Amino acid sequence: MEYLKIFFVNTALLITLSYLANFIYKHTVTYASEPVKKVSWVLLAIFAGWVSTLFGYRLDEHVIFDLRFVPLIISTLAYPQPFILIIIGVGIGLTRLTFGINEAAMVGVVNLSILGFVCAGLSLWVRRSSASLLHKGLVAVLVVNAMNALNIIVFGVIPAQKYITQIMPVTFPAGLMLSVLFALIIRDFHLDLMRTGQIIRANDLLSEQTEELHKNKIVLEERAKQLMLASQFKSEFLANMSHELRTPLNSIINLSQLIEESDAALSVEELREYGAIIRRSGEDLLALINDILDLSKVEAGKLDIVTQDLNVSEIPELLLQQFSVAAKQKHLEFNITMDEELPEVISSDPQRVQQILRNLLSNAFKFTIAGGVSLNIRTAQRQEGPSARKWIVFDVQDTGIGIAPEKHDLIFEAFEQADTNISRKFGGTGLGLSISNDLARLLGGFITLHSQEGEGSLFSLYLPL
Repeated sequence: MEYLKIFFVNTALLITLSYLANFIYKHTVTYASEPVKKVSWVLLAIFAGWVSTLFGYRLDEHVIFDLRFVPLIISTLAYPQPFILIIIGVGIGLTRLTFGINEAAMVGVVNLSILGFVCAGLSLWVRRSSASLLHKGLVAVLVVNAMNALNIIVFGVIPAQKYITQIMPVTFPAGLMLSVLFALIIRDFHLDLMRTGQIIRANDLLSEQTEELHKNKIVLEERAKQLMLASQFKSEFLANMSHELRTPLNSIINLSQLIEESDAALSVEELREYGAIIRRSGEDLLALINDILDLSKVEAGKLDIVTQDLNVSEIPELLLQQFSVAAKQKHLEFNITMDEELPEVISSDPQRVQQILRNLLSNAFKFTIAGGVSLNIRTAQRQEGPSARKWIVFDVQDTGIGIAPEKHDLIFEAFEQADTNISRKFGGTGLGLSISNDLARLLGGFITLHSQEGEGSLFSLYLPL
């Protein structure tokens, strides 16, 4: 009867310890890494075995009966890994030495070590078997209890006849029954821990999804904003374009109609003047259409770059011919300077280089009311990674209205200008800089801008040497 009392006390202690461990596990170890969880389990199982021995039944001064092997059974089901089970078995066995070193203690160490190796073998079957957890648990309980009884008989600390006839009939069925009961309770704890783990993983997944949705929301809001701006830009472009197209077309239509209805009343000078206006209006219209076609070709990747030798010394003469009249009409100074160390010839597309410079100079004259415009051609080196690269630079500087720093990137977009009212005051569609920027990239170069509002602008075209 004393055996049953002690076994029930052992079971009660193990259950209490399990509840405490379950509580601590939920609030601490659950969030730890897998190695920390394993180490915590090993220490808990060894401590549970030691507590069981502490409150075991002392048959005499040295022999103690208890359920110290029960944590080993549970570990076989919870962590079916051979190495861990061997450590737990040996560890529980060694705790027996804390109650005195004697023959019975040494047999206890050997007994639990053997049970650790037996459970290690069982763990291989537990991991590979497709049987239910209940079936695996019952097999583990039966094998460990039977092996424990066999070890007691073999090692002979207690006379075999006395153990078989007086002790075993009580302790063996009691051990089986209490082991099964404890295993069922631990199984409930295990299911609870699994549910907790699933909830934690679900929360982590929901947090990740929420964060991803938040990022997607920001991206969608940004795209919606871009679409709204694009729609606004297109509306402004259509308004500007209709104005730009109507102006030269109206001039052509009105003057043509006037000439048609004149009945030879117009003088030769008047006809020449009207013809010149019609020609300029047609050229403006053609330039506008060419800009739109160039932009479409660049965006479609169909604009061809023809690389040829470009004589640098010819560039100033060509640009002076084109812009000297505009400078005189607006009473602006127009200067072109060249560094002495410039190469005579560079390899690029002459037509596209001149187109970029014409666009930059046209803008400079358009937005400069007083002062002047200058073009300086020089060479420069810019650091690119570990090495420096040499460039030829065309600096177009003016004393015009300038551009606010926050608008520097904006003006290189198609149909964009620093101020939507600029097109009404100065004219233009906002295509020139966008086309020039794209052409510069196709030529292997780029355009930089330094400007302050009210202080003029400096556009620099960099082309590789």
